[in-house]
Amino acid sequence: MKLFLPKQHGAWAMLIIPFWLGAAATEFIWQHIPFFIGWILLYLATYPMLFLFKKKKVAFYRKWTLIYLLPALAFLMVPLFTTPTIVFFGLAMLPFFAVNAYYSSKKDERALMNDISAILCFSIAGLASSFLPTASLNVEAWLVFVAVTLFFIGSTFYVKTMVREKNNLRFKYLSWGYHALLPVLWFFYGEWILAIAFIPSLVRAIIFYGNPLGMMKLGIYEIVNAGLFFIIILVAII
Repeated sequence: MKLFLPKQHGAWAMLIIPFWLGAAATEFIWQHIPFFIGWILLYLATYPMLFLFKKKKVAFYRKWTLIYLLPALAFLMVPLFTTPTIVFFGLAMLPFFAVNAYYSSKKDERALMNDISAILCFSIAGLASSFLPTASLNVEAWLVFVAVTLFFIGSTFYVKTMVREKNNLRFKYLSWGYHALLPVLWFFYGEWILAIAFIPSLVRAIIFYGNPLGMMKLGIYEIVNAGLFFIIILVAII
């Protein structure tokens, strides 16, 4: 049986980076492993689940939602048993999932607000990962939450300037202004390492603009950029 998998390759970075930076912001415990497996399966379940709101091929998408959702819930019972209050992070994701469901029903998944809502869900998972060991959130956990949210919103701006909005000058300057502002704000906030983490994004937003990279090269460069971001943030919080 061929697996029904998401086609948004960039979402895998959003799935992995906030979670493990969140874990690094406090401490790693063995429960993070089943938590992460459950989180992956939950993400895989939401992909066909969102298609259900289009009201086409309902039986097919329901089947794949259950295939992923049932084992996801089984794995997520481990962190829930360890830290029951972690359920509130799941509840916090629901309004953003509702936004995704709305845009799915309208067949407008490329909308900026749809992307931002998904990013916030991934970032909340990072908070939950931080919360798991001690049932509390420290300063580093909140820094990670803000940093990864801002980083992936910037990635969304950048990708749109390279594909759907490549001829929109207003969107280009919005993206450049956003990327230029973030390192400055982090520097004046006193987090110079975090400021450095956002500089590669600024450089690629300007240098690559207007270049016909193609989707494969675009994806590879984004993986490299996300990897650099992950390493620098890790240095900042450890």
